[in-house]
Amino acid sequence: MQRDQPDAQTFWIALLTAVRGLSGDGVAAEPPTASPDFSGALMADRVLTELAGQTGPVRLVIDDVHELASPETFTDLTRLLTGLPPHVHAVLATRRDLPLRLHRLRLAGQLAELRAADLRFSQDETRALLTAAGITLSDAAVARLHERTEGWAAGLRLAVLSLVGRPDPERFVADFGGSNRTVAEYLLAEMLERQPQEVQDLLLRTSILHRVNGELADLLTGRPGAERVLLALEDANAFVVSLDPERTWFRYHHLLSDLLRLELRRIRPDEMPALHRRAAGWLTAHGMVAEAVRHLQSAGDWTEAAVLLADHSFGMMLDGREETMQALLETFPEQARTGFPELSVVRTMVDLVHGRLEEAAAHLAVTDACSSSAPEPSRRRLRTAIAALNLSLARRRGDLAEVTRHAEFLDSPPAGETDEEIALGSDLRVLALMNLGTVEAWALKHSDGVRHLQEGADLARKIGRPYLEVACLAQLGFASKLPDFTHARRYCEQAIALAEEHGWDTATVLAPALVTLAMSMAWSGEFDSAEHLLRRADIALHADSGPGIGTLLHLAKGMLHAGRGQEPEAEREFAEAHTLQSRLSHPHALADLVTGWLAATRARLGSSAEARALLAAAGNPPAESGEFHNAHAVIHLAEGDPSAALTEAGPVVDRTASSIHVATVVEAHLLTALAHRALGEHDQARESAERALELAEPQRLVLPFVMADAGVLLEAAPRRQSAHAALLTDILDVIHGTPPATKASPATAAQELSPTELRVLRYLPTNLSRPEIAGELSVSVNTVNTHVRNIYAKLQATDRSSAVRRARELQLLGGGPAR
Repeated sequence: MQRDQPDAQTFWIALLTAVRGLSGDGVAAEPPTASPDFSGALMADRVLTELAGQTGPVRLVIDDVHELASPETFTDLTRLLTGLPPHVHAVLATRRDLPLRLHRLRLAGQLAELRAADLRFSQDETRALLTAAGITLSDAAVARLHERTEGWAAGLRLAVLSLVGRPDPERFVADFGGSNRTVAEYLLAEMLERQPQEVQDLLLRTSILHRVNGELADLLTGRPGAERVLLALEDANAFVVSLDPERTWFRYHHLLSDLLRLELRRIRPDEMPALHRRAAGWLTAHGMVAEAVRHLQSAGDWTEAAVLLADHSFGMMLDGREETMQALLETFPEQARTGFPELSVVRTMVDLVHGRLEEAAAHLAVTDACSSSAPEPSRRRLRTAIAALNLSLARRRGDLAEVTRHAEFLDSPPAGETDEEIALGSDLRVLALMNLGTVEAWALKHSDGVRHLQEGADLARKIGRPYLEVACLAQLGFASKLPDFTHARRYCEQAIALAEEHGWDTATVLAPALVTLAMSMAWSGEFDSAEHLLRRADIALHADSGPGIGTLLHLAKGMLHAGRGQEPEAEREFAEAHTLQSRLSHPHALADLVTGWLAATRARLGSSAEARALLAAAGNPPAESGEFHNAHAVIHLAEGDPSAALTEAGPVVDRTASSIHVATVVEAHLLTALAHRALGEHDQARESAERALELAEPQRLVLPFVMADAGVLLEAAPRRQSAHAALLTDILDVIHGTPPATKASPATAAQELSPTELRVLRYLPTNLSRPEIAGELSVSVNTVNTHVRNIYAKLQATDRSSAVRRARELQLLGGGPAR
């Protein structure tokens, strides 16, 4: 097809002439002549007749078919294409979709289609093109060039032509865009200047947007009908791409956007501020605040941008958009950042997310000071944000009294009954419950913490705040961790699944769930899985220096190193956790564990004096905790005084010393066993080791045995005499470097087993007979038999050992026997 000859008669005459020329007899056929009574259908039939008379295979190639303008021509072309003889294949090249009715060919598998996406160069193909032209670029530069051109072949070719002979090709690629002279000339000639003036005006005015829809384009152009134009441009492959299945939002090709913005600055610079303000107004009204702020900044309206960002920062925080807030904050000029008190509330939020507590407190004080002079309704929103930030700051400092005070304020619904105020009341209640429950868990008020965090998660789900739901579930995992790791795992897995659903798999808010789940895996000897989670947590916390979550992270890393026998590395991580917890205004729930393990590790490394000094510096009452008693026992064993070790471990073994978790009591029994063994009291050593196994069985605690270096102790215990032979085997496997089997999800089986069946199940790993189990549960033997049969059926087990093995795989033995 020729661009200057798009009429139907010219097309069909040219096509018929070309087909007649296939005879190969050397005699030029007389070309058909134009006539006023031209019939496209008749011409299509004549072409088909000529093609049918050809004896060999024929390839019919028609280029620039999009130049045809008449609907009748496409009807006649459809007639030709659907009636081709078997030995004829047609190839059509076009820049846009054509109104050809070829659905039957498509369904029959007789139609092959190559679209723009198929013609784009891949990154490897881009590299091959550059190599063929003798151009050497780094992988990063190749990726950059591919990203800017979006694989567009002509754009890559133009880039290659411009790169030849360049002394600094890397710099050229870094600056490459639609404003490049060769690219700009091509786009102007091949795309922009070929559009009607009205379309050019639309493209120029909307080039200030990263994405555009019909309504917004109508606003910027002052004319209706923009959506129709955008749809037509996309259909024509004119560097316009739809962003949603409904084709309501669009963006322009990167290179075209560059060119359009350059042209707008060149020919209409005075219009740009007004266009940005108009766009900002529309975006604000439609809830797209971040984009609106950017347009106000582009218009140079810094005050309006600061007020808009401050007014909506609380909602952005509740939606987990702290990184967006940080990016917007950085685009203000330095004098604006410090000169606008409205921005202090945004800086407070960003500092809190990154754990910069002192800076957050300073910015919050500025916000508080200027709140009284703010106009309504900004003043009300500002006062609410201040209370919420005070609450979050108190939580990150571990100050339960301050958290309680601010939580009571936020838990009171705001005056008024508008939809916005009702929604705000629910948001504030979730925030209050989350912060209150978190600090209660830190203060070892587990039941209160779990209750408040569960209420917060339920309410967040009800009001559609998934970010807050993830935050509550992540903290709920830690709050339920100390009583029972099984429940903690479930909450952490729920938080991780919900976060991944929304693309927050490495967001800071998820870090407590990642770290808590890693710690529970470390307790059970799943060190490789724990390491994977801790790598994710490192990414989530790359910019968070907060002492609370930092304490947990370094404690978990220390546990992982200790479990792998890497005591110097474990000591370093425990020391970092100890330093961070000292920055909290109130002791963390795990403070005694951190200090106790740090002292014990130093003693095992030969620094008993340093370990004693560390414990002495903590003073009372922590010195009476089970964790500190165990640390002193380790010091005595390291110094060769097993009798003193027995004395220190005694209050933990008999439960007169407080312990944050049963793992501390397991550790005490192991230290007692080691002391008895050192004294030559082997029977007592075996009894203490067996008691440690019994306590460790319900939650499958492996780490205490590894940290206590109890391998020799356990090897000496005949497995056939232990009621916990399966756990004993698992522990020795971990000590010898064999990782435990990967666990399956417990959800399905946990739902199938009844609570009574779960109680019976927890006795199956023991050596108790069925009558003995019945006695423990105060039920009849027949009842136990019935439950055991049901357990076997639901777990698809054939005997007691296979039922126990399956239950371990499903993590159903975490609750311990019910007494």
